[in-house]
Amino acid sequence: MKTIRGMIIPIFILIIWWTGSVLHIFNDYIIPKPLAVASTAYELLKSGILLKHLMVSFYRVFLGFIITFAIAFPFAIFVGMNKKTMDYLEPFLEFNRHIPPMAVIPMLILWFGIGETSKLAVIFLATFFPVFSSTLTGITNYDRKLLEVGEVFNFSSRDKFFKIIFPQAVPYILTGIQLGLGYSWRALMGAELIAASSGIGYMIMDAEQLSRPDIIIVGIFSIGILGYAVDYICLKLTNKLVIYHGKEVEYGGTDNKESIQEF
Repeated sequence: MKTIRGMIIPIFILIIWWTGSVLHIFNDYIIPKPLAVASTAYELLKSGILLKHLMVSFYRVFLGFIITFAIAFPFAIFVGMNKKTMDYLEPFLEFNRHIPPMAVIPMLILWFGIGETSKLAVIFLATFFPVFSSTLTGITNYDRKLLEVGEVFNFSSRDKFFKIIFPQAVPYILTGIQLGLGYSWRALMGAELIAASSGIGYMIMDAEQLSRPDIIIVGIFSIGILGYAVDYICLKLTNKLVIYHGKEVEYGGTDNKESIQEF
């Protein structure tokens, strides 16, 4: 039922688009007919052009996000476990957090050219703070009562982190991953629209130069569909991990140290 309700607005928009094209309300040059867009999408898929550009963009998003997570995740844990360092880092981080990645693209092009490095840098700048902030929030917002119980059981610092602090941070970390993936996709599109020789953003810009609005619409739809698919898969995996985490909390081990998970 939820899926059906979610399809109402897209179907309604498609009907308006179709009707406007048939009645010549819309200019075919500005808004191509649905059949023309579908035909273009088929040709691009058949020739492999669309898939090639999508795979290039997806590879950049995946690699850029992996690099971001490898840096932001451990850094957030370090800051969360050493709260005094935040006094030194907060002004610098807050300053950079408010600078849109698009604003630094001209400098990145000057430094790294229009190759892969500049695009990965844009993804890093766009996704660092969602991953870092969510992880830091999870690490610092633990239940202090559980920590006190851990001290009663003589938990070491390592045990406190892995058995109390980190498990409670898992939902925040997974939320940061989901947000970071979304930001990385949007940032990459901006980078490819400005400086690229491949990728879905480049395909859209090239179509604009060729006055092919049908290809532009196919590119926009492709971005939305792939982005939705990635987000949907990430959400499903997140839910499974959170559910698994919940079962682990509920059915913790039987020895004294593990029993704190049931407190």
